[in-house]
Amino acid sequence: MTITRTAVVTGAARGIGAGVAKRLARDGFAVAVVDLDEAACKPVVEQIEAGGGRALAVGADVADEQAVGAAVDRIAEELGEPAVLVNNAGITRDDLLFKMTADDWDAVMNVHLRGSFLVTRAVQGYLTRAGWGRIVNLSSTSALGNRGQANYAAAKAGLQGFTKTLALELGKFGVTVNAIAPGFIETEMTAATAARLGVPFDDFKKGAAAQIPVARTGTPEDIAHAVSFFVSEGAGFVSGQVLYVAGGPKA
Repeated sequence: MTITRTAVVTGAARGIGAGVAKRLARDGFAVAVVDLDEAACKPVVEQIEAGGGRALAVGADVADEQAVGAAVDRIAEELGEPAVLVNNAGITRDDLLFKMTADDWDAVMNVHLRGSFLVTRAVQGYLTRAGWGRIVNLSSTSALGNRGQANYAAAKAGLQGFTKTLALELGKFGVTVNAIAPGFIETEMTAATAARLGVPFDDFKKGAAAQIPVARTGTPEDIAHAVSFFVSEGAGFVSGQVLYVAGGPKA
């Protein structure tokens, strides 16, 4: 009898997170769809269930320690003890440094770094006790530097250091920890960036594609495929790595 493992995906109501949640469900995982607004998670859960999978909508602020603890307890009870964690929750508060407020800096750090820390700390006990686990953190090509994103770039670079450290700490328990750094991915977040710049999204995508060696922009499914590899049984000897999924060797 095959035991269904449970995967937790944060920021999974839309975009990359939704794509990852649906892919992991197709891979046979029961999936906890976690986002700030539980109601916003329901459509993803419904799509997974319509495809024959199991999923649970969970509303939680990943930067809130008590909310995270309650959410992970609920997932373990209602869906099964977590075996896979994908830290995807993220926000942007872009601006040039001299105009960036402390609140904008803190907001980005809290979701990306504090959030990943809190959820990982809450989940890791299940993984280490089971002697098997997979953690995937979502970084970005912005970790290499991106004008107007001092906060976001610093947070995404921080996640790479977090990833490598956890790989060292958790490896002996059968837990791998890796990061994926997406390039330009077609999501509501990149559409919002185009709108803020006053550029039609199609033109924005064409401009980005012109700079990408494979001559196209990415989709959530591209990232989900990479996550699927990292969390697979066969990827147990791959840990502490940062995979740039960006259509070329650099951003």
